[in-house]
Amino acid sequence: MVFGATGGTGRQVVEQAVTAGHDVTVLARDPARVSARDQVTVIGGDVLTPETWHVAVAGQEAVLSCLGSTDRRHPTTVYSAGTANILAAMRDGGVSRLLCLSSAGLEIAPGTPLGQRLVTRYVIQRLYRHGYADMTRMERVVAAARDLYWTIVRAPMLTDGPVTGDYRTAENAHLAKARSISRADLAHYLLTHVADEASRHAVVEISG
Repeated sequence: MVFGATGGTGRQVVEQAVTAGHDVTVLARDPARVSARDQVTVIGGDVLTPETWHVAVAGQEAVLSCLGSTDRRHPTTVYSAGTANILAAMRDGGVSRLLCLSSAGLEIAPGTPLGQRLVTRYVIQRLYRHGYADMTRMERVVAAARDLYWTIVRAPMLTDGPVTGDYRTAENAHLAKARSISRADLAHYLLTHVADEASRHAVVEISG
């Protein structure tokens, strides 16, 4: 099941999942934004109102969360409260695997060049302060779910490039000289690591 399926990365997740032969259930506030196809079941609703989709989580092999907010001006709870709703539905539905997106911008890795460090701290972190604050709360909510097999993926700047499968990752560690990655490659990582035991209970940094 995919949350945030109408965003750039979410669309890639759905496309690649269908290509790989998976059946996909999608939650979308506007179902018309999801391309109709036999392998995709679309549920209209909002992650913050789980009554409309809660029972649909049961029976899923995994949940992939690509939640996002485009509102930079106001505080949000879509990441933390939305993910808390997802976790509750997973527990009730007997689903144990979660992969969710966060941002590499939450932390400045040791060894980051001074120029990049200053841009991240004084431009990016300020510009996205509301989203980052809620992502931080989300990560805490997920990390506390020790009964589930979760992976938090901290993504850097995203591009619209193709799938290459050529990217670097670090589990519970910082990547040196991290750079942008395509949404297609980020989606590729999510889908190909559903069954990966090494990434369970890990915060993963990823880079092209």
